Amino acid sequence: MELRLLIIAIIPAAIIILGVYLSDRHDKEPIEILFLTYVLGALVVIPSIIVEEILISLNVFPGTLGAFYNAFIVAGTTEEFFKRQVVLRYPYKTKYFDEKLDGIVYSVFATMGFATVENIIYVAFRYTNNPFIGLYRGIFSVPAHAVFGITMGYYLSLAKFDTNIDRKRRNMRKSLYMPIIMHGIFDFILMAEIPQLTLIFVPYVIFLWVLNQRKLAHFIYDSRNKVIGLKEKE
Repeated sequence: MELRLLIIAIIPAAIIILGVYLSDRHDKEPIEILFLTYVLGALVVIPSIIVEEILISLNVFPGTLGAFYNAFIVAGTTEEFFKRQVVLRYPYKTKYFDEKLDGIVYSVFATMGFATVENIIYVAFRYTNNPFIGLYRGIFSVPAHAVFGITMGYYLSLAKFDTNIDRKRRNMRKSLYMPIIMHGIFDFILMAEIPQLTLIFVPYVIFLWVLNQRKLAHFIYDSRNKVIGLKEKE
């Protein structure tokens, strides 16, 4: 494995992690919990690959239907399920998950751990003969994982801090199926090999970024107001 390819594979996730960490200006999460969340996100690549290989072997559908199965069931459902498990089983249960922005922060760290390993596999091992794979994945695939993570964390936070049981359950379900849908559409556009679909790929990616930037900005605003409110009470 070339060091140059390894660096290219790691940089996109590192930039996104730094950006999200710096955006959490008012009540930063402990570094050790963020780091472990990132590592656990990287480790769940292993069970994800195993499940994906099993599901791929069960794909008996031809053409476009087979691409739909691979995009939504194999990749979307499997990867988002395992990334979400990292957040639910560790940071979600800690006392540090104490404001809505935390859901996004922890989810992005988990998804970036996953995306880092996945990117290393693609850039440094699987497609080393393609000089553009690192650029393409750095612009589209790794940021897409971050976007799915923002959506996941947004709904996890809504669920955690809601006192209404029905809304809590509804948002908990959304924290899984909304990232799956977004991920599935992203992959299906690329896998279906339908020229007309490729025309909407970049607009779709831009739409995801705008939509999720609003979610992030909303929770950053809430975090700021929470800290200001606490200071005023002192």
